[in-house]
Amino acid sequence: MTRSHARQVHQSHQGFSRKDRINEQIRRELAALIDGELKDPRIGMISLTAVDISADYAHAKIYFSTLAAEDAQILAGLNAAAGFLRRELGRRVRLHTTPELHFVRDISLERGAELSRLIDEAVHLSGESESANRISEGE
Repeated sequence: MTRSHARQVHQSHQGFSRKDRINEQIRRELAALIDGELKDPRIGMISLTAVDISADYAHAKIYFSTLAAEDAQILAGLNAAAGFLRRELGRRVRLHTTPELHFVRDISLERGAELSRLIDEAVHLSGESESANRISEGE
């Protein structure tokens, strides 16, 4: 590798820590495994939204979201497949230690939608309040 190529490679990864790159690689590999290899009907359509690997790489929290209401069944299916997914992940991602996988439902999208709904409701109520004030003031 030439010095200019090494510098370009370094610059392309600037701003992202090694941990960030590993988190993203794990997320991509697990998404491919879940989509292509798992046949458990409990899992269905999910999206892996984030991975947070511990400092010692021994554990990884895998955040997922789904539109399905049966998140307990999905979580049970993912936990049942965790050993298989960990083994396959170890074959695809070269790490000193393949992390133990812990699946967590990501509620940030749902929480964001709920907050947005509350803001819209507050704006609507504020508009009604202003209209009522104008009417009572004789405008």
